[in-house]
Amino acid sequence: MECINGLRDEIRDCLHEECGVFGVYNNNDELDVSRLTYYGLYSIQHRGQESCGIAVEDEDVIRCYKQMGLVCDVFNEERLASLKGQVAIGHVRYSTAGASNVLNAQPITVNYRDGMMALAHNGNLVNSEELRYKMGSGGSVFVAGNDTEIIVKILSKNLVSEATIEDAVKQTMRVLKGSYAIVLLLQGKLIGFRDPLGIRPLCLGKLKHSYILSSESCAFSVMGAELIRDVNPGEIVIIDDDGTRSVQTPTPGHSAYCIFEHVYFARPDSYIDGASVYRARENAGRMLAKEYPVDADLVIGAPDSALTAAIGYARESGIPYGHGLMRNRYVGRTFIQPTQEMRDAAVHMKFSALRNEIEGKRLVLVDDSIVRGTTTRVVVQMLKEAGAKEVHMRISSPPVMFPCHYGIDTATASQLIASRLSVEEICQMVGADSLRYLSLESLLKAPGIDGGFCSACFSGNYMVKNNE
Repeated sequence: MECINGLRDEIRDCLHEECGVFGVYNNNDELDVSRLTYYGLYSIQHRGQESCGIAVEDEDVIRCYKQMGLVCDVFNEERLASLKGQVAIGHVRYSTAGASNVLNAQPITVNYRDGMMALAHNGNLVNSEELRYKMGSGGSVFVAGNDTEIIVKILSKNLVSEATIEDAVKQTMRVLKGSYAIVLLLQGKLIGFRDPLGIRPLCLGKLKHSYILSSESCAFSVMGAELIRDVNPGEIVIIDDDGTRSVQTPTPGHSAYCIFEHVYFARPDSYIDGASVYRARENAGRMLAKEYPVDADLVIGAPDSALTAAIGYARESGIPYGHGLMRNRYVGRTFIQPTQEMRDAAVHMKFSALRNEIEGKRLVLVDDSIVRGTTTRVVVQMLKEAGAKEVHMRISSPPVMFPCHYGIDTATASQLIASRLSVEEICQMVGADSLRYLSLESLLKAPGIDGGFCSACFSGNYMVKNNE
């Protein structure tokens, strides 16, 4: 379910992706790389709304501007006009490691022995404390609290000690444990690389003769670019005047794509690792209807991320699909309410029930997940107050029982409702007439692609551990 922007963590009933990355290499085309990066970041704004930034390289000089806020608020015509060059990278952030302030905004730019570089990162390192301690003992000074600063400092040292840029990146990747999709601006090159399990997404596109890297393919359509392919797990892609070349680093032989990209994070018009996000969500809804049918009059979805799964449920079950909930897209981002009554009122500001559509009907309410249950409880109550005869909840993923360590802002296990309560107890707590979750086996089949997925938030099977 769409979360309430601006509310404190304890009343947010959703998960947050850490960030999104984007990069453009202008290969003799008449392209405004800063403007294209603006459009790209705007397209992946859903991946992070706390801060954003753009770095541009022009004749060995990197200019960067970053600030707290949304892309449309941080950048204007004057700011974009000041960021001219041949290559650009950009970043949108939601903090999971490091405080929410401009010091932790990205891209990060640094000077090293041979010049300047800028780097933007999506993911989370599980060995960040170990690396920070080791580098601090060697004299490194850290001013930010995010993992990206660690990566930049390691790469800076390797650029001095290794013979080539490719060797420096490979050596950096050898010591990083966890998830990462990175875009790098260095010596007139645009470089992208991805963790060996492919936990965080990264794809390659083309616009005329120029190349683009992005966390999601949805960013390509707005500028008329085409999706070439996904960057492979463990792959380094180097883009310069000669085109693209690839360096494949060792991988464990299996992938661990984040299944929650298909459940919630990615835009439905994106393709992630060869799979349509829309089709994956529709498939999940269809499987949910097969696993847990119910006698009902109308299927509705929780706006906006669960609508596609609700369509799948309706198509498979034969129950009509309709709109029972509307979302106010213009609710402000700044209200922080101290009492439960005011928190509930905030949910009513965000959602409203369509009485004419649901009164007297038995509803199937499809949602993608229940994290804390707070918003869900208020929404179920709202539907019943609007005249719904019954509300049967169907969730298009398994219960979220474990925190994620790979770049998703999940609560601690004690705050995850499914780690404390049984399905029947959750049902009672949210006030639904019934509650059922999609099985993990079915969810992993929903994208319809070969390859392994990381499902640690559901199973507790963490794919990367610090001691490995």
